Amino acid sequence: MQLKYLTGAVLPAMMCTLLWGSAFPFIKIGYKAFQITGPFSQILFAGLRFSLAGLLVLLFQSCRTGKLPFPPRGSRFSVLRLGLILTAAQYLFFYLGLANTTGVRGSIIQGTGAFLTVILAHFLFGGDDSITAGKAVGCIVGFTGVVLINLNGAGGSFSFQGEGLMFIATAMFSVGSILSKGVTKTVEPFCASGWQLFTGGLVLIVIGLLGSGHLAPTGLASWGIFLYLAALSSVAFTIWTILLQKFPAGKVAVFNFLTPVFGVLLSALMLKESLSGWKTSAALVLVCAGIILVNHTGISSVGKHPKHTSKKEMNS
Repeated sequence: MQLKYLTGAVLPAMMCTLLWGSAFPFIKIGYKAFQITGPFSQILFAGLRFSLAGLLVLLFQSCRTGKLPFPPRGSRFSVLRLGLILTAAQYLFFYLGLANTTGVRGSIIQGTGAFLTVILAHFLFGGDDSITAGKAVGCIVGFTGVVLINLNGAGGSFSFQGEGLMFIATAMFSVGSILSKGVTKTVEPFCASGWQLFTGGLVLIVIGLLGSGHLAPTGLASWGIFLYLAALSSVAFTIWTILLQKFPAGKVAVFNFLTPVFGVLLSALMLKESLSGWKTSAALVLVCAGIILVNHTGISSVGKHPKHTSKKEMNS
């Protein structure tokens, strides 16, 4: 694996998944800090978090460029659509679904997102995003690691209100990732990430308020947790957007297998949740092996746009 690819893609992608994984325990702590119980209060909390995250990205970009970033007129609908799918729809279905299923099953279903992104990228982009035997095996190996770390009794029957909505949320992330790659052909990544987070967050705020969601912060520490969650979203989504702009979507998406692994590890450390040593070690080995299998081919060409230009424009 080339050093340039390691520092330019692997480490940033791992940082994104580490940040997203840290959201699991911090969200649980945040729910207690803001006395959040029902799904609409959770949606309101998410909306406020993502709106602030978007504002932080836009403020950062304004300081960099000296002007408020706006998407080109012809790309504004594409950015709005991205916010509706990647932020609003994904997290609306996520919270409604999670309220009707277990965290274990939710994590496993989320692990299918890498599969969906790899498949979509194959048909829409081709080139470096084409499915190969190595990618297929890598996805299966990585997903096995996600399942293994969640093997704590995920029994029960399938329900559309639970597992069905969680799968739709996962599909929204995959579709949003593909759309993001198209949007950044004409919109600067910071601008695209900031506006999609902000607009998607506003939609979630409206839905949360319409559902009578409310927050009751218990002290100053509550806002510290809230600010951390907003900051991690702004950093992770922006870096992810840049990675999708520069590298094949399938090679980036497979790193998402690390998110539930980091989530379990950090939840065990911060929330004192039970953790099986051998399962965790085996899961990490499988996930890392899957990532290597997906990324071991064509690394020298990664980052060269002609190799993976889309078969159709994704931002029309």
